[in-house]
Amino acid sequence: MSNEHVTEPEVNKNVSPLDDFDNAETVSSAASSAPVSDDSILDFDDDPLSATSVSKKSLVIFFLIDTSGSMKGKKMGELNTVMEELIPEIRRVGEADTDVKIAVLTFSTEVRWMYSNPIPIEDFEWARLRASGVTSMGAAFKELNHRMSRNSFLNSPSLSFAPVIFLMTDGYPSDDYKEGLRELQTNSWYKFGLKAALGIGQEANDNILAEFTGSKDTVVHAYSGGQLAQMIKIIAVTSSQIGSKSMTLSDDTSHEIGEEDVFAAKQKLLGQQIQELVSTQTDGDDVPFDTGW
Repeated sequence: MSNEHVTEPEVNKNVSPLDDFDNAETVSSAASSAPVSDDSILDFDDDPLSATSVSKKSLVIFFLIDTSGSMKGKKMGELNTVMEELIPEIRRVGEADTDVKIAVLTFSTEVRWMYSNPIPIEDFEWARLRASGVTSMGAAFKELNHRMSRNSFLNSPSLSFAPVIFLMTDGYPSDDYKEGLRELQTNSWYKFGLKAALGIGQEANDNILAEFTGSKDTVVHAYSGGQLAQMIKIIAVTSSQIGSKSMTLSDDTSHEIGEEDVFAAKQKLLGQQIQELVSTQTDGDDVPFDTGW
């Protein structure tokens, strides 16, 4: 487990949680043309109107992967193969003005980063994982909270999209995941990031995964190798596509549309697209993971 935790600065509770962002999203309201008072403008690190002068925006995709002993054998073998195939597909997702990076956090008895820093997608190489130990999901949530900061993994000098966070697990946490999740939920990057989760096999608890993502629509399940390949690609590619695009909302009412609405709309869109794509998948003749394992 990494010991290089970054101490977060003291939080000013009077400041919007979105202050951590460089505001990569654009929001417009068709009904409101009146000037907005200074008091109603969120205090971003950079003026959002200056985004047009930035050549690239940064998007970090976080993979949180269960490597406990129950993943040993076919599950881990299939996951390694799919991830090796997935990286080239993600390379094609980012638009020309998006700097996509990958960070992989594994959790078993200990939590470990595959690389010490997020790696640009053009340079990323998948290191095959091995399974052993217990399922320290709560510790993984705490480690993600420490690293998902402007002082650590999200220190790009350019404007940043909210991160994509993809959790994969096949079982019930062996530690206090709720404590870790509570800490993570105070993190602005987590709060406004695109979150999705994949349960692998019969023992994965979809309710716990929905606690992590905030919605059952962004939780899917794989019971076989073929399904695992399908679900990983659906979630990773779809979330990357949505996460790397700016979204403009308009409203015909007097309701003031804020950045929170944009992030909520992206998460809702992710759930809708995942469920639509999952409904078109076929089970095939795959033998379930839990048969004979």
